[in-house]
Amino acid sequence: MSVKYFAEPFKIKMVEPIKILTKEQRVEKIKEANYNVFSLAAEDCYIDLLTDSGTGAMSADQWAGIMQGDESYSGSKSFYRLQESAKDIFGYAFIQPVHQGRAAEKVVMPIFLKEGKISISNMHFDTTRAHVEIAGARAVDCVVKEALDTESYAPFKGNMDNERLVKIIEEYGQEKVGVIIITVTNNSAGGQPVSMENIKETSAIAKKYGIPVIIDAARFAENCHFIKKREPGYAHKSIKDIARELFTYGDVFTMSSKKDAIVNIGGLVGVKNDEALFEKVKANTIPMEGFISYGGLAGRDLEALAIGLQEGVSEDFLQYRIGQMEYLSAKLTEAGIPHQSPAGGHAIFLDAKKLLPHIPYHEFPGQALTLELYIEAGIRGCDIGSYMLGNDPDTGVQLESQFEFTRLAVPRRVYTQSHLDVIVEALKAIKERKDSLKGYAITWEPKILRHFTAKLKPLGEA
Repeated sequence: MSVKYFAEPFKIKMVEPIKILTKEQRVEKIKEANYNVFSLAAEDCYIDLLTDSGTGAMSADQWAGIMQGDESYSGSKSFYRLQESAKDIFGYAFIQPVHQGRAAEKVVMPIFLKEGKISISNMHFDTTRAHVEIAGARAVDCVVKEALDTESYAPFKGNMDNERLVKIIEEYGQEKVGVIIITVTNNSAGGQPVSMENIKETSAIAKKYGIPVIIDAARFAENCHFIKKREPGYAHKSIKDIARELFTYGDVFTMSSKKDAIVNIGGLVGVKNDEALFEKVKANTIPMEGFISYGGLAGRDLEALAIGLQEGVSEDFLQYRIGQMEYLSAKLTEAGIPHQSPAGGHAIFLDAKKLLPHIPYHEFPGQALTLELYIEAGIRGCDIGSYMLGNDPDTGVQLESQFEFTRLAVPRRVYTQSHLDVIVEALKAIKERKDSLKGYAITWEPKILRHFTAKLKPLGEA
């Protein structure tokens, strides 16, 4: 299948040299890192696809904004510019900056969750799940069955399974459901979008049972692009108009602005119209993030964020951005490399379970493929599977993920078509020797978010 590569809608004004180590050096580096890609030095990675969070290239306007940042402790001009920009897009009355997405979760989750409560989501991402559990609650995922078949086409594989959602609420009792979280796009399902119809239905169910809705808005602009392209009735609407409608169906949003606002640091909490709730948000923000008009960010970062929010909803940018994923997906399909299809908005999710069926979930096929890709070509991705999911918080037993993905998250405005072609060639080479790949065992792990710092070893190694 031939897919057109959309030319970058920008000129490159500044560059950073990158280098590739020899294969022998890469083998030594990953061993020194205890087979954890998070422990690798960035300069030892040729193409760094670990995350699209905070790794994008800022624009000339954003860099100009950096110089205009107002560093006043309270009430800076940059804070008010951010307020104006965010309210223009989201339509919420109250906006609180924080330093990144997990800070937004740390501020918000304890307001709604405690021991004995559950959170239901189309899928919780790793930090969301962690903050649900830190609050004493439990996370329950409720994604549609279509997401589980990585080879089939469905336009909105990130959707909430609303029929099952009702059953879960009835099973636990509505008083035990602290929040319903709608993650857009659905990262853990492969960066898959959620339809407006599905969001509207989920919101109606939540309203019926008196349960607040939190929108995890990290990649809202990409989700709105998919709605515009795939959902009837939205083709002629602007991304901004689609976003405004989407957010009417939530009560609160949390956002890592390091994704769709194309900044290196920053996050947001939005409250639609509940002033009493926003007072609780502010009360949690001040001791953890700093005063409410900077939320752990320098004025220059507030300024860059205000500008980046507007750039992130540009239709030219989003066409190029999603186009990169579609191009890479088409090349991988031609090569017979299994991955979540259609391509998500921010990443390609390689189906390690299908590529490496001989490696069971408790030997972490997603991590095995991640490590082999680094050894093969210096490309750093990450596991989105059982390794990341971790152990049952009650029993300590390894959980089995619904997916065993190796995620290749592409930073915004950073890599070109040639880099994508390098990725494809590396995966072709790995496919040729896939049966020789082995699983991994954990030799040390922390209790929460283990994948960031755990130590591993190849199976069969003393």
